[in-house]
Amino acid sequence: MVNYAGLRFAFREEPAAAKRCAERLIGIRKTLEPLRARKKDSSLLLATWNIRDFDSNEFRFGPRLPETFYYIAEIISCFDLVAVQEINRDLSALDRVMRILGREWDYIATDVTEGTSGNGERMAFVYNTEKVWFRKIAGEIVLPEGQLVVSRKKVKAPKDQPDIEPKIVEMEQQFARTPFLVAFQSGWFRFSLCTVHIYFGDDSGDKLKRRISEIERLVEFFADRQDKESRLAEADKPHPDRREAENYILLGDFNVVSPEHGTMTALTKEGFKVPEEIDGARMPNRDHFYDQIAVRVKDKRFKVLGGGIVDMYADVFRSTPDDMKLYEQFVPKKDPEKNSKYRARTPEQLYEKWRTWQMSDHAPLWIEIQTDFAESYLREIVDGK
Repeated sequence: MVNYAGLRFAFREEPAAAKRCAERLIGIRKTLEPLRARKKDSSLLLATWNIRDFDSNEFRFGPRLPETFYYIAEIISCFDLVAVQEINRDLSALDRVMRILGREWDYIATDVTEGTSGNGERMAFVYNTEKVWFRKIAGEIVLPEGQLVVSRKKVKAPKDQPDIEPKIVEMEQQFARTPFLVAFQSGWFRFSLCTVHIYFGDDSGDKLKRRISEIERLVEFFADRQDKESRLAEADKPHPDRREAENYILLGDFNVVSPEHGTMTALTKEGFKVPEEIDGARMPNRDHFYDQIAVRVKDKRFKVLGGGIVDMYADVFRSTPDDMKLYEQFVPKKDPEKNSKYRARTPEQLYEKWRTWQMSDHAPLWIEIQTDFAESYLREIVDGK
């Protein structure tokens, strides 16, 4: 349950904001009640959410409002385990959400990814410790030599040799943002989660090829690892305490263009599957496909019970004249976007853009996984297996 105890204090000098926040939290709770009702001891609600630029204000759209942290926490609380991308160097925004979530919640975060492509970002797993436990294994994925991401880059001539034409060189490198793997368990289900924020680059050309290459290298890495584990497990089969191949789930912002695009083909070509419950072709209300959850699970008892996306703006920062007027004072007078191609031209467009820095430009994507295998285990004993 979300800790609302601090709400009055947070808005002690803004009673109108406190009232607005409380009303909208009631609205979120009502809208998401069907999702919250799925919470039970026998299953795990797993989600991924890219919370846009959380929370540096690097893009000068203003800091998040105090009420926004309550809305984000309310949505996260509907799940048991959430992979979060675009956490910034300063963890104070995440810590603020954690205080609202309450003491049964915890998180594991990466170090900051340095470099231009890394954007100084972290990734994190936020989880309810009463449903999920950390299996003491965590690490960032480093590709071995020979399996690096292949990209092409234009190299300019030295300043003292202006007559030399720039040339294109092929490079091998690690991920722009290092994927983060953590081993968890919920109920009977043991699994490793890898969260990613794949390089975007561009919609075509060499930068798109680099994006696809990152996805390909990622799934090849885990497919190869799991296949090796399966062979070792088979060799140990006579032993009662035999090892088992790990169950892998990849989730996060893959920057997938569409279900038919090469980015999706790259994600699913090594035996990883996107559960049909969140298959883009089956979700007509889904307007982009960047975020994905893909599984390669060896446990035959594994079952996905449901899935979907959350409408973040059903009850907060709505596309209505009333909400536009209400938040007008917080929206920049003009779009600080440097690239004119993406600049908002009207007050309506500017508001729609501003609210993505309050909530996000990515909607939470989730699946429900069966985690109670007790009856299956007991039947194996009964049947002498």
